[in-house]
Amino acid sequence: MTASDELLARIRRRVDHPATIRELQQTLRVPREQRKVFERRLKALVASGALVRIRGNRYGLPEKMNLIIGRVHTNPRGFGFVTPEAEAGTDGDIYIAGANLSQAMHGDRVVVRPERRGQTGRVEGRIVRILERGAATLVARYDADESGFGFVVPFDRRVIMDVHIPASDRGGASPGEIVVVELTRWPTATRNPVGRVVEVLGELDAPGVDIEIMLRKYGISDAHGAAAIREAERLGKNVRESDRRGRTDFRGLATVTIDGEHARDFDDAITLERLPNGNFWLGVHIADVSHYVQPGSALDREARERGTSVYFPERAVHMFPAALSTGLCSLKPQVDRLVQSCLMEITQQGEVVRHEMHDGVIHSDARMTYVEVNAILAEGDSPTRTRFLALAPVFELMRALFEVLARRRRRRGSIDFDLKESELVFDEAGLVAAITAAERNVAHHIIEEFMLLANEVVAEHLRACDMPTLYRVHDAPNITKVLEFEEFITTLGYSLAAKEGNAKPVHFQRLVKRIKGMPEEKPIALLMLRTMQKARYDPVCVGHFGLAAASYTHFTSPIRRYPDLVVHRALREARSGKLSVGRRRDLSKELPGLALETSKLERRAEEAERELVQWKKVRFMADKVGDEFEGYVIGVTSFGLFVELVEHFVEGLVHISTMADDYYRFLEREHVLLGEATGKGYRLGDRVTTQVVRVDLERRQVDLGLADILESVRISERNRGARRSKVRLKRETRTLRKTRKGGARRR
Repeated sequence: MTASDELLARIRRRVDHPATIRELQQTLRVPREQRKVFERRLKALVASGALVRIRGNRYGLPEKMNLIIGRVHTNPRGFGFVTPEAEAGTDGDIYIAGANLSQAMHGDRVVVRPERRGQTGRVEGRIVRILERGAATLVARYDADESGFGFVVPFDRRVIMDVHIPASDRGGASPGEIVVVELTRWPTATRNPVGRVVEVLGELDAPGVDIEIMLRKYGISDAHGAAAIREAERLGKNVRESDRRGRTDFRGLATVTIDGEHARDFDDAITLERLPNGNFWLGVHIADVSHYVQPGSALDREARERGTSVYFPERAVHMFPAALSTGLCSLKPQVDRLVQSCLMEITQQGEVVRHEMHDGVIHSDARMTYVEVNAILAEGDSPTRTRFLALAPVFELMRALFEVLARRRRRRGSIDFDLKESELVFDEAGLVAAITAAERNVAHHIIEEFMLLANEVVAEHLRACDMPTLYRVHDAPNITKVLEFEEFITTLGYSLAAKEGNAKPVHFQRLVKRIKGMPEEKPIALLMLRTMQKARYDPVCVGHFGLAAASYTHFTSPIRRYPDLVVHRALREARSGKLSVGRRRDLSKELPGLALETSKLERRAEEAERELVQWKKVRFMADKVGDEFEGYVIGVTSFGLFVELVEHFVEGLVHISTMADDYYRFLEREHVLLGEATGKGYRLGDRVTTQVVRVDLERRQVDLGLADILESVRISERNRGARRSKVRLKRETRTLRKTRKGGARRR
């Protein structure tokens, strides 16, 4: 416990009201010679949010004054939400009206006072203090008004204030260019923030600028530090003889890696045999990054700061330098590599009856792709099967084991969302040429099943050893959300068929099976996902609801996930059997913070990846204004419908202002927009025909209209003699242009 923690504990025990510094010193009997140190610690507690300074220079505990510490997330429409850092006695986030944001910006750490419950039951509050600013820099578009006064419009629409840029601080930027701005003055009640341009990225549509924007926006470093690169390069390119010493030698076993066509790093390899008793002997061998990356080293510090690799469609930002991630720790074929191995004996019923953990060394026989393995298993005499004939029996055995393990998971209720995901296809210029459904074949499922099992067995092993580590946990869904979900699916003729407050994974699994292939499959599945909690890292093993697993961790990807590296170190310490009381105490103090940190970094990477893909999809749609597409309603809100197009897997918004044939009322629980006059409704899962109305590249949004409503409005306007709608089909626009070239006027 630090000195500041001890001071806070004393205040909690002995001070029963908000007190001045003098009162605190007297109550806590602080010696005169320690008062300056005491005041510094008090300020540190205020800065951290553990104490709050209020009127009269009094210091109090926020939880005793109905105050909550959290991060503010603003909405482009001017309001925000505060996510509490700890259990606050409120049901979820706290709504903050625009007038109560008190100059807080998106991402700021704030003190909020809950004030009332709104009509919807949501807690509403007011920000009373900003503890810590979220970011000192932001990505924005530079512009200037008629007088030459410079300003930038933040690229992140959640930052709802423009930033003023003095002429001397524009850094050579021209209007329209994307820039990185450092904030030099924060906003007040009477003025916007002020900043200076520190980097010019270029025009919005220039090649590669989109990735640079995402990296700057999310604070992801593209380049590795010089110290980390030097450490990685000093390790060399090959496994040394001294590194092999004391390890289990698996080099005599048939060993393969199976990855995507364009994968550059291979961190998992498989061995599989049939034992004399008929059981399977599965080996999952994972690159032993922990052998090379020591705690506290430059490589370790940088990996922890990143938390995970980030995978954009055209390139990856690796957690480790290339010398490690695609070199020494990549399980390439025909070379020796160090691994941590989990070997499991599995019965015909899918039960693991024995397992072993090893520091090992392997020599991969082949680098296989999902396409090649699928060809071997699906096509009897394909050229691929002939080429890998010696390994074909191993792949056949893998398929047999996969089927056993998949049945086992289904029996216990594990939820499988087998929704089609999109894949971007690029042309030679680096532009999106097509968006297709990502191919997932039996080889994908085989590897996924083996990795899931290894993660589960390793988690059970560490828990049995009472070894402190990070687990991958997934809490049961909120009961209220489950009730709302049940209420909605009942309107579509479905049900979880679970007792109230007792929904198990198997109930969700059965529903997923029932809706498979139905028109409403994706919308219901997406709503089910929103009903679920988010998976996270935690030092306490509370199980994984979605997988219906009592124990689960991340063991299989230490090249690209820092928590996996933590697990590998824990396995090695558990094998050594030398965990001292002091070491256990240190881990118990460190792991909770590391769990929060790595969970946050994982979400950052996911958001950056998702946003860039969405942006590229929007740019792909830029030349399709006026075209019609079939789609499914995947979201219903008070301001319109979110629709995913069937053909291109692109999401767009049908704003309620384009639904001009009626006044539509939002029924939140039913997920329906209902016409007041016509009684016509649009609900989650409905198939609709849409027309692309506008593509807004700056806001990264595709605006759609419902084709039948747009047509009825056009007909109505023609009948009234009014000016025609600006939204026309492409063929109509082309006809109009030809007619105008001929000198005639279309009426």
